Amino acid sequence: MRTWLRLLACSTLIENEIRSRLREQFNSTLPRFDLLAQLDKAEDGLVLSEASKLLMVSAGNVTAVVEKLLASRFITRQQSPSDRRVQIIRITEAGRATFRGMAEAHNRWIEELCADLSDSEVVTLMEHLNRLRSSVQERIAPR
Repeated sequence: MRTWLRLLACSTLIENEIRSRLREQFNSTLPRFDLLAQLDKAEDGLVLSEASKLLMVSAGNVTAVVEKLLASRFITRQQSPSDRRVQIIRITEAGRATFRGMAEAHNRWIEELCADLSDSEVVTLMEHLNRLRSSVQERIAPR
């Protein structure tokens, strides 16, 4: 239990700092950053339900983020040609440029936050985290 709480505490500390820096330096939120990251990888865009699954949030949460990104002109939304009920979102060039700037900063922030770990400590930590993931996956029933 102590290990789980320590992992959670570290994750929460890092996430809160990233949220704060995104807000301060880019006037953005972590959900907007996460959605732009998914759209940056999706050449043909994403259906809203796909975005919801990838981000592991409800459709309502995705809709709120989409509306903000539409207002900023970072994404577009169109009906699917094959099903008018389906909406497809795509990143715009402005959105891609903004996201890539945020992603570079995000990478620097993570490196900065982990700077006190030596290369060998990072390797060891990754080995332990990989082992933990495998252990957890072995015990999770298929859904």
